[in-house]
Amino acid sequence: MLRAFKTILVSPFSAAPLAVFRLLFGAMMLGSILRFVAKGWVYELYVAPKVYFPFYGFEWVKPLGETGMYLLFGLMGLSALGIMLGLFYRWSSVLFFLSFTYVELIDKTNYLNHYYFVSIMALLLMLVPAHRHFSLDVLRKPALWVNQVPRWCLLIFQLQLGLVYFYAGIAKLNPDWLLEAMPLRYWLPAHSHLPVIGPLLDEVWVAYVFCWFGAFYDLTIPFFLWFRKTRPIAYFTVVVFHVLTAVLFQIGMFPYIMMVSTLVFFSPGFHEKILYYLRGVTHVQLPEKPISPSFSKISQKTLLGCLALHFCVQMLMPWRFLLYPDKLFWTEQGYRFSWRVMLMEKTGTAFFYVRDPRTGQETEIHNPHYLTVNQEKMVATQPDMLLQFAHMLHKDFKAKGIPDPQVRAEVYVTMNGRGSRLLIDPDFNLAAAKESFRAKTWILPFDEKALHPKAVGQKN
Repeated sequence: MLRAFKTILVSPFSAAPLAVFRLLFGAMMLGSILRFVAKGWVYELYVAPKVYFPFYGFEWVKPLGETGMYLLFGLMGLSALGIMLGLFYRWSSVLFFLSFTYVELIDKTNYLNHYYFVSIMALLLMLVPAHRHFSLDVLRKPALWVNQVPRWCLLIFQLQLGLVYFYAGIAKLNPDWLLEAMPLRYWLPAHSHLPVIGPLLDEVWVAYVFCWFGAFYDLTIPFFLWFRKTRPIAYFTVVVFHVLTAVLFQIGMFPYIMMVSTLVFFSPGFHEKILYYLRGVTHVQLPEKPISPSFSKISQKTLLGCLALHFCVQMLMPWRFLLYPDKLFWTEQGYRFSWRVMLMEKTGTAFFYVRDPRTGQETEIHNPHYLTVNQEKMVATQPDMLLQFAHMLHKDFKAKGIPDPQVRAEVYVTMNGRGSRLLIDPDFNLAAAKESFRAKTWILPFDEKALHPKAVGQKN
């Protein structure tokens, strides 16, 4: 059985879907980068802040200054263009992955699921010969041209997309989403001014329909896209779902990236038709006989082994929250990198105090003196960022002459319409705690009885 599966993986398959995916992915990334720069977000997010919140283990990743950051985004844009055109593809794919991921790691304040998704797709693109069909590299070196690739070159993208959707669906199988219609019950009425559908969005039953359909959609859409007979209607559903998401919620380019990416499920014939209209630009003569890229047995075996490891990590990562006590949405331990999208409305207010152990005098911190508006919002709800900020305050006050200053915080959080309450122990010295993957025992336990859901949007 394993041998038969391996035979399927290495069997020849049309290179057209891979070439189209490369082209569309590169175009989407180039557009996203130009949009990011045009809106001034490079300066706002990576130059203007006084402090940054790197991911645990990546504290060495630092912003490069104003000139350096604009140069980095310029390099990222050029590499995205190289991916789209298939020009110096190997260098372009590597440089895009490194530059994009570096920016992503600078500050977890800006974490979005689709940034993580882009990094993964860029990594996978580095491993496949996507430049050997319909590319400028082929025009430069005609000997590179192939019209077949091993089937695994397409399957890895389909599998990755399937995992994103499926785990997003699993994440929705929770009481808040299914039984309370939260947070959509809270968010949808804000769009009641929209024409045609606006009045409906103020109805509680509509929020329940959205929630239940959203869970069903995410859990099943990869399978409907996989089968030829259900693929057209499934893709129509993809477009409708993501267009609605883009209209109702501010989640950037993610809906459009998913609409474009899911085209990889379509048949070779579909992608050949796309290339047919574009092929006149390159004037490439198609060989009469099928040509496949040559992989040595050792290199292909190594690649498949690395990919197997990658997908094992992808399948296990979303379950790591089970290693931590208490409610995931409350502690957020194991929340990121798990395809949990738009599952909670969580806001907080954090008051930080620095104590001089010699005199016992406490100083209340004016958060905006250190943090941007978005950083302050994230710090007030995410325990690991609370800890990082406490360490920053400890370092700052120590530099001002206070030996071993103590830092505590009073943090009040409301989640999915429930009443506000303390998130962490207000007497705990955060400066003495070390960051790790272990459970944070200073997070106060979630008490459902103390947090009765409000009847948000309830009609008489």
